Amino acid sequence: METKSMELSGFGPMTISEADFRRMVNFIQSSYGIDLSQKKQLITSRLSPALKKLGYKSFGDFVNHLLEKKENDEITLVLNKLTTNYTFFMREKEHLDYFCGHIIPEIVRRHERDKTLAIWSAGCSSGEEPYNITMFLYDYLGAKAKQWDTRILATDISAQALTKARQGVYNLPDTIPADWKRKYFVPNRDGTHTVAPDVKNNVIFQTFNLMDPIKFRRKFDVIFCRNVMIYFDQPTKDALVRRFYDATVPGGYLLISASENLSQNAPYRRLATATFQK
Repeated sequence: METKSMELSGFGPMTISEADFRRMVNFIQSSYGIDLSQKKQLITSRLSPALKKLGYKSFGDFVNHLLEKKENDEITLVLNKLTTNYTFFMREKEHLDYFCGHIIPEIVRRHERDKTLAIWSAGCSSGEEPYNITMFLYDYLGAKAKQWDTRILATDISAQALTKARQGVYNLPDTIPADWKRKYFVPNRDGTHTVAPDVKNNVIFQTFNLMDPIKFRRKFDVIFCRNVMIYFDQPTKDALVRRFYDATVPGGYLLISASENLSQNAPYRRLATATFQK
């Protein structure tokens, strides 16, 4: 009785039974690839306040509703609370230096005739990555950028993250070069900056679950998927990497995070830290 009375009176996190924890973990992993099997405490601490606010009396009621109804709002709530949409401009700079110094010149040479690049930011979170990539492309192409189709596909499973990404309003870190602030952002009165229209219009944001088949119209020259696979177990990662490989043009690239790696039998060959080629 003591646990139940504490649970309902609003003190501390709600408790979750082992059976309900397993049901929830299995559903999230099979549907979205995210492995929460070691995250029981995280689930109760992060979800409890939201569930109480929604009027749920127990985790069991919530899990029943989640699995029966599969409502987008509740799935989004779980994903937003249990994964971290944390990103920033110029993240992993050495990685981006390799992209600018080696990959951009190579794919621009390859597409000199059709002047069309295909780049995918998979798991783009709040949008800094695809906007960042656009700025590097514009810097490299200079005055010729207007002759090129450099539009970037940017996807995420979180509708909330994509809303922020589309708004394109940020507190800029010191790592942003001064000339970028001038060229690629518009200052706001509150000290934030909005991504300039030319940069914003170069990114196509779309909701996409990386567990789904990849059936975009074109294969990609470059796929960025950084700090996403940390949430997946090894079989899920391996299957996703195979789908990425099939969605990459011959000679195309996959860029992951420096804190991640591909398994020994991955089809790509390693070029540099977290940088792979088909």
